[in-house]
Amino acid sequence: MSVPCVIRNLARSFAGGSVFRPAGLFLCKVTRKMSSKRQTDHLERTANVCRQMELFPARVCDIVNESDTVKRLKLEVQHPDFSFRAGQWVDFFIPGVDTVGGFSICSSPGLLQREGVIELAVKYTRHPPANWIHTKCSVDSEVAVRVGGNFYFDPRPSDPVLDLLLVAGGVGINPLYSILLHTADLLRHSSDGRGYTPGRTHLCYSAKNTKELLFKNTIIDVCRELPEKVSCNFHITQQSSDIEQEIQPYAISERISEDVLKHHVDPERTLCYLCGPPPMIEKVSSDLQRIGLSEDKILFEKWW
Repeated sequence: MSVPCVIRNLARSFAGGSVFRPAGLFLCKVTRKMSSKRQTDHLERTANVCRQMELFPARVCDIVNESDTVKRLKLEVQHPDFSFRAGQWVDFFIPGVDTVGGFSICSSPGLLQREGVIELAVKYTRHPPANWIHTKCSVDSEVAVRVGGNFYFDPRPSDPVLDLLLVAGGVGINPLYSILLHTADLLRHSSDGRGYTPGRTHLCYSAKNTKELLFKNTIIDVCRELPEKVSCNFHITQQSSDIEQEIQPYAISERISEDVLKHHVDPERTLCYLCGPPPMIEKVSSDLQRIGLSEDKILFEKWW
């Protein structure tokens, strides 16, 4: 079945099951809090989260092994109406696979504007969409995508200058990496005086070992390029071997603690984005509130 046919069929099948908005229009509150412990399907889990109305055909134009368990897909999306905000995800439709995937976009909106592509970093699981990506997907595979999500960073030029604290656990780095790259793009173009100029951005990224640190080289490159504005720490929790020399200046061999967080929080001007396992999100959120950051400045998305 061709991708256009898949799009038409899926649009009919799912039109009644979600909250749809025209492409580019997102009017929902910027958090998604989930209390259920039951494993649910992506479409069920996000049924009340706003998303674009239209499905867009996409072509896989590159596949890279980001780590031993994570593949990064580059998808070409040529339709002029396709857009997304840094931090959002896509509904991922695969011809011949009934289950719809849900994957955070890990690239910046600027890359879409410049090259007409988006990127997804997908960890291997037996869940059908992730399994397909790791076992059957190839360059020139055709899929369909639809953008959704209330968790994003999309400031207007008139918005007040805020510092960002990005806290990621494991593959929860994906939407925060998109936000980090978007922040870097905004800083690079801030000299024209027409766009938003971010304050300082700090990333706390926790992983079991350095092999599981996705995008680490690019993250370090951004910190070196914009040292007055962007910084990071990699929190390595279960590594017995020595940490690689190039990572050592950014590495901390401990979990993300309240003491660590308080060095990067100004209750008056810090906005925090969290993404990772639910227990981590709950602990970090509690720590931040004890430090004095109000709940409305703690935005999070849980994936499991």
